[in-house]
Amino acid sequence: MGLSEASGPRDTQVLLASREIMELKRRDYHMERPVLNQEQLEALGRWGPAPGALQWRTWLQCSRARARALLLRHLPVLAWLPRYSVRDWILGDLVSGLSVAIMQLPQGLAYALLAGLPPVFGLYSSFYPVFVYFLFGTSRHISVGTFAVMSVMVGSVTESLAPDEDFLQAPNSTVNETARDAARVQLASTLSVLVGLFQVFVSQLKYVFGLHLSSFSGPLSLIYTVLEVCWKLRQSQVGTVVTALVAGVVLVAVKLLNDKLRRHLPLPLPGELLTLIGATGISYGVGLKHRFGVDVVGNIPAGLVPPVAPSPQLFTQLVGNAFAIAVVGFAIAISLGKIFALRHGYRVDGNQELVALGFCNLVGGIFQCFPVSCSMSRSLVQEGTGGNTQVAGAISSVFILIVIVKLGEFFQDLPKAVLAAVVIVNLKGMLMQFRDIRSLWEANRMDLLIWLVTFVATTLLNLDLGLAVAVAFSLLLVVVRTQLPHYSVLGQVPDTDVYRDVAEYLEAREVPGVKVFRSSATIYFANAELYSDTLKQKCGVDVDRLISQKKKLLRKQELKLKRLQKEQLQAQAAASKSTSISIDVNTSDGDIQSNNVEGSKAKQVSTENEPEDTAATGQEDADAKAPGRSTLEALGLPQPDFHSLVLDLSSLSFVDTVCLKSLKNVFRDFREIEVEVYMAACHAPVVTQLEAGHFFDASITKQHLFASVHDAVVFALGRPRSNQASPVLATKL
Repeated sequence: MGLSEASGPRDTQVLLASREIMELKRRDYHMERPVLNQEQLEALGRWGPAPGALQWRTWLQCSRARARALLLRHLPVLAWLPRYSVRDWILGDLVSGLSVAIMQLPQGLAYALLAGLPPVFGLYSSFYPVFVYFLFGTSRHISVGTFAVMSVMVGSVTESLAPDEDFLQAPNSTVNETARDAARVQLASTLSVLVGLFQVFVSQLKYVFGLHLSSFSGPLSLIYTVLEVCWKLRQSQVGTVVTALVAGVVLVAVKLLNDKLRRHLPLPLPGELLTLIGATGISYGVGLKHRFGVDVVGNIPAGLVPPVAPSPQLFTQLVGNAFAIAVVGFAIAISLGKIFALRHGYRVDGNQELVALGFCNLVGGIFQCFPVSCSMSRSLVQEGTGGNTQVAGAISSVFILIVIVKLGEFFQDLPKAVLAAVVIVNLKGMLMQFRDIRSLWEANRMDLLIWLVTFVATTLLNLDLGLAVAVAFSLLLVVVRTQLPHYSVLGQVPDTDVYRDVAEYLEAREVPGVKVFRSSATIYFANAELYSDTLKQKCGVDVDRLISQKKKLLRKQELKLKRLQKEQLQAQAAASKSTSISIDVNTSDGDIQSNNVEGSKAKQVSTENEPEDTAATGQEDADAKAPGRSTLEALGLPQPDFHSLVLDLSSLSFVDTVCLKSLKNVFRDFREIEVEVYMAACHAPVVTQLEAGHFFDASITKQHLFASVHDAVVFALGRPRSNQASPVLATKL
């Protein structure tokens, strides 16, 4: 009984294994077709160039439907707002908009200091661009407005073009802050206009310690700032330091509390807003500015500022920085927008996003805003609190408008150290990216190298130059990686038409007489020579040396043949001089007649021997030039152990002139050592480029290009090694 019970599971396993084998057999497919080269494939598939669409005809079409489509495309709010579901979405958008506005208010004030501007201009930058994006944007969840990285880039521009030293007053060498701020606002608004035009077409330490530092810009400015902070630590305002520390502790505590109670709170606690309100009340009640010398925000004018035209004279000074800021701002916005679009199942139009951000900065610059992008932290809050559309953004901009018009004056006693604490605490997400070093080390060390170069470059060379260095390094790394692709010799997986790297697949076997070679990268001017060298190395034959030896032996044969011909000509000339006919004038007529007969016989014999000599000479010449005499075997040279070479070109995405010449040289060199070359698996655009580059000719036709590697191998196996005289001409199929 026990034995039968034990054998039961074994029988079940055997039955399951047999069923799996049967399923695999059922999944097998069998297909019979002829071997297809490129000419046959084009004839079978009736290949022809794809009809080119004349785009300009579409542009010039005019109709009511086209006008409506263009309007909805460039003003997306007209497309989604009429279909807005008030019942389903308004509550979520209202809560989300208020939550984002509560974050937008302190961040706008704080990030204005990052940009080197009075805090009120952070409020302007949190209102105008948000409302403009509501009209033109296509993402439902990103929160447009002030952003730390963009503010730092703007600050580097304003502090370099309008430093404190240019606004020193003569009597007591103090800085005229009013004139300085006015100049910086003009710079920032002009920069914002330039950034908008381009898109359409550690400075906080001084606020923490209450120090009055020099303005550093350009390379190593961060190092100079940190060194000066360390040098002047003794001059720190104790009240300012304490205020920043207390505000930082409160902000961190509220963030930790939000993380702990995330599941139980309907909305996250507005720690930043509560800190600002509390700090403002304490500053006003205690008199932090007068009693302890704590620097405060100061006058915040009520109401909106009138539009001001940008200064064209500043365009030439700002154009480079504007381009860098435009690229960075768009990259941040489109990447966040696509993340949320994939998460919620809708599409973000990249071109329209560029237009929307351009209008945000263009309109904002006219109303004295500095360049903006989208904030990751606010976007996450907008999504997490139930936001469904950009109505949430419009609600947040209305809240900021109320603050600007009516409530801004209540924040005049807000300490700047609190705003600096807000900025530093919000850097937590960026600082946590240092954890990526370990994951990048394990996943992709090239990406880790880019990460480290970007970090060091932006730290030492400032943000704009650092990003330029990082982009240049990334492009250089792409070129280097294309020069170091993976080259492999392919073998056939048994009983399949699949070919894989013999070094990776133990069961893959090289086809006897056929060598299959593949590169993992496309072939172009930067790696074409490396491709040829690696191909010859992987084939196990010193092709260049073999060709050199062959040419040397053929040259010796030719010299030997010329020497033999010369010796034969000299011998013939000597023989003709020694044979002379003598005639005796005193002989009788009979003797003359007999001599004539003998002379004619001798002449006949000599003329009969001349064709024999000529035939012998021609035979030796023909023997020297015969096909068998110029082959590797006849010359005594080693022959390759394969007669055909198949180049798997499936990785080619384009070809240039250097690639064409390199491939032609491969055909020429391997044919010299009696190896025929075939190509396989070229994509149709690559074939078109080969034709346009006049790659195909009498010796290399489309019959040398096959639909797959297996087609080429099967054809090559039907053509054994050829020992003809001219292998180049003998390969015409």
